[in-house]
Amino acid sequence: MTLSQAKMYGGIGAILALVGGVVPRLGSALSIVGIVLILLAVKEISNETGDEAIFKNYLISFILQIGAFLALIIAIIAVLGTSIIAMGGPRAFEHEMQNFGAIMAIIGSILVGFVIFWIMFSLGSYYLKKSYELIAEHTDVDLFKTTGLLYFIGALTAIILIGLLIIFVARILEIVAYFSLPEELPSKQNSVIV
Repeated sequence: MTLSQAKMYGGIGAILALVGGVVPRLGSALSIVGIVLILLAVKEISNETGDEAIFKNYLISFILQIGAFLALIIAIIAVLGTSIIAMGGPRAFEHEMQNFGAIMAIIGSILVGFVIFWIMFSLGSYYLKKSYELIAEHTDVDLFKTTGLLYFIGALTAIILIGLLIIFVARILEIVAYFSLPEELPSKQNSVIV
């Protein structure tokens, strides 16, 4: 087995994950297919290199980032649902929304959800960085290190919105990194001699 399948899965998966964010209606499906293809690519690389930590770190990253989005969605639904029920239904909720204190309580609760999202997303990006550093070490494609670092910095600074631009750049570099993978793993004997 060579890295050619991982190269193809990862490159196409990274393109679909990037494009999925801007395509209406089918965007979510494209993103999911892209993420699955990247998972397959990372698994192939992990198997080929014999380094289980590559896939393990990527899987932890994947779980934490999915958990971050779920936590945010649950927080928003729970806050709004609880507010509507506590206030006696949608009409009472609309009337109560004129109360500044009620609005601040809802905004505060949603902000807590965003903070939980940010923490989990940043942790997930840290594990993604670790996985990509290992891939770079085994394949000599240093662009993976840069991509992982940009994802991590982007996640940390996403709270001030500049991170979203950094993550966008990381996604583009991720495409290039996967398509830059060699067909076969570099021989470690040659790199030790040099």
